[in-house]
Amino acid sequence: MTRCGTVVLAGRPNVGKSTLLNALIGEHLAIISPKPQSTRVPVVGILTRGDTQFIVTDSPGLLAPEYRLHETMRVHALRALADADVVAYLHPLPDYPAPPLQQVAQLERPPRGAIVTVYTKADLVRPRPPGSPGGSDGVALSAVTGEGLEDLLAVLGARLPESPWLYPADEIATQPLRFFAAEFVREAAFELLHEELPYSLACEIDEFREEQTPVYIRATVYVERDSQKGIVVGQGGRTIKALGAAARAKITALIAQPVYLDLRVKVLPKWRRHAPSLKRLGYAL
Repeated sequence: MTRCGTVVLAGRPNVGKSTLLNALIGEHLAIISPKPQSTRVPVVGILTRGDTQFIVTDSPGLLAPEYRLHETMRVHALRALADADVVAYLHPLPDYPAPPLQQVAQLERPPRGAIVTVYTKADLVRPRPPGSPGGSDGVALSAVTGEGLEDLLAVLGARLPESPWLYPADEIATQPLRFFAAEFVREAAFELLHEELPYSLACEIDEFREEQTPVYIRATVYVERDSQKGIVVGQGGRTIKALGAAARAKITALIAQPVYLDLRVKVLPKWRRHAPSLKRLGYAL
């Protein structure tokens, strides 16, 4: 008997969904940043353990939309919730207890999947507060130290349906490499650029040649204003070179091959509020 199903990591922005996905899969798939709202579309990882295959989705944080991109992010998150076999509802342990997921997501009715409350950032709480979670009250863990990960997999696996596996046992992700290449450029931007600029930045992969060595990737970084382009390029091209070097290292680590990354910067005015631009960049519904 095998089990297989979708586990959706859900919660408010910056509760540790991407860090947990990476810890569970054992690979750096999702953007990690102390800045919230870095995940724009669901990132799907695959973990096959024993007789169980977990299809784990890191969904965008549940937020109140401020512009069109936010609206698409929220719809992506709600669709993931609706399709989940199990919902891992993440909430930081320092802010225990968690409010109901239905309240946080502003849902009219609970999702169809079983809900497991997962208290993250347990390494920040020493000693544990009285009444902290355990057993039926939820799972406390730290994706940084690994504490509680095995407990979480046991709880999630018991709730997945009996089903054949949907992917080969050695698969770790459902999205193509070019998707992750664009995401790693954005992650480098979150690391190197300050304030609001990373939120105004998108990346489109124009060419991805895997058959040659080094793997050749040509990508365009889009910003919304000319002044932002100047900041991303930097004096003498220093900033874009640093951004490219950081992104190249991340892509190389994932694909285990040398990479040549050719980055360019262009202005796409108000792309976060423009439906055709969102569609072009892969954020449309």
